Amino acid sequence: MPRRPVPPLLGEGLVTRRVVVRAPDVAFLKGIVEAHEGLAQVFAMNGGDLTLAAPASRAAELDELVADLVAELGALHVRDEGR
Repeated sequence: MPRRPVPPLLGEGLVTRRVVVRAPDVAFLKGIVEAHEGLAQVFAMNGGDLTLAAPASRAAELDELVADLVAELGALHVRDEGR
């Protein structure tokens, strides 16, 4: 049976940011996030379509990281309609 991606199951107190990177950049992005000592978890939806989840108290740090990823990797930050 083929594997299908499912959206991450997130609880209260977490914020998410969705980014899209080239498939070869996924491992690099995960390494960068892991180097930020518990800032966020990375969920892969499909190829380079990623969701970053972090505690709400660290939302500003997550936003800074996403901005850096956009600049360095040419990542696309997909913003929610309400954000």
